[in-house]
Amino acid sequence: MGRIDLTRLKKCMQRAEKGEALTIGFFGGSITQDCAATAHENSYAYRVFQWWERTFPKAELHYVNGGIGGTTSHFGVSRVVTDLLMYQPDLVVIDFSVNDEANKFFQETYEGLLRKVLTWKSEPAVLLLNNVFYDTGVNAQEYHNAIGDWYHVPHVSIKDTVYQRMKSGVYTRDELTQDGLHPNDKGHELLAEEIIAYFEQVRADGQEPEVEASFPEPLTENAYEQAKRLTICEICPELLGFLADAEEKKGHLDIFKNGWIGKKAGAKILFEVTASCIAVQYRKTVTKPALRAKLTLDGDSENVRILDGNFEEDWGDCLYLEPILHHGERRNHCVELEVLADEGENAAPFYLLSLIIA
Repeated sequence: MGRIDLTRLKKCMQRAEKGEALTIGFFGGSITQDCAATAHENSYAYRVFQWWERTFPKAELHYVNGGIGGTTSHFGVSRVVTDLLMYQPDLVVIDFSVNDEANKFFQETYEGLLRKVLTWKSEPAVLLLNNVFYDTGVNAQEYHNAIGDWYHVPHVSIKDTVYQRMKSGVYTRDELTQDGLHPNDKGHELLAEEIIAYFEQVRADGQEPEVEASFPEPLTENAYEQAKRLTICEICPELLGFLADAEEKKGHLDIFKNGWIGKKAGAKILFEVTASCIAVQYRKTVTKPALRAKLTLDGDSENVRILDGNFEEDWGDCLYLEPILHHGERRNHCVELEVLADEGENAAPFYLLSLIIA
């Protein structure tokens, strides 16, 4: 595991003790957002924030939650500035361990996210959180924590703590979660207790902060650190039947806005972007049937992608993100989408949310 650098975290605690103003941020998916908690105040994130309030009553503390359900670190690295970093956080808890798949691709997007946070002007302390699928014990912590260790960043694993106690019979699965993934109020409480216990351990260590370790070179190819999300606010594609969504977006959880809508078969939209990595973000909806679209990259009609707007799960509409170019040649690329004609007149429109490029 190597040495964990607690310099930034100890400085945060020292500043809080002195009564300074600090912003505590949380960034991740549905568990961070508060899914399955009966109220946001019962979520792990808010419980952890309340510990800071109780522990440092003189401090002026501000809370920011950038969780969005069903999203990965690939989307996260493209939105972290607008949904979190613009608030100049002093501490950030990051969790994508049940949304990212355990593979090298998401290890690379996760590293891009972590580097972007660590190098932000406010120089936040970071704690990595590893949630878990309670039915299987699956998560991406092996890949994520390898990145954390590379940057000497601490991490707390629910797989190694709460999940192991559940397996040993201390808790039943249903005491912690109804669906095997999202903690209920008790699950959120136990999750918060693990993070709080770590913070208390750091606070009890009376040693002064050390000089922060030098910032290492990337562990992966790190193509995604400067990822950008392109919506109607950032790019003007050629619209050949698609319409720009004119409804106003209200907050980061008003997710299906600022995109483009294809309502009829044959509608097209064309983008020109300079990148080596491209992904298309579109809505998969539980309102069926839904329209599909054909994607062509650089005019290659032999290798088209079919983007299916029908969502096979039932928990709600999904912000689906599909990579179409990874570590390609960095040059100007043409992305064309065309709505297909196979779902009939009453099908739900095809909603294109963004392109994410790097």
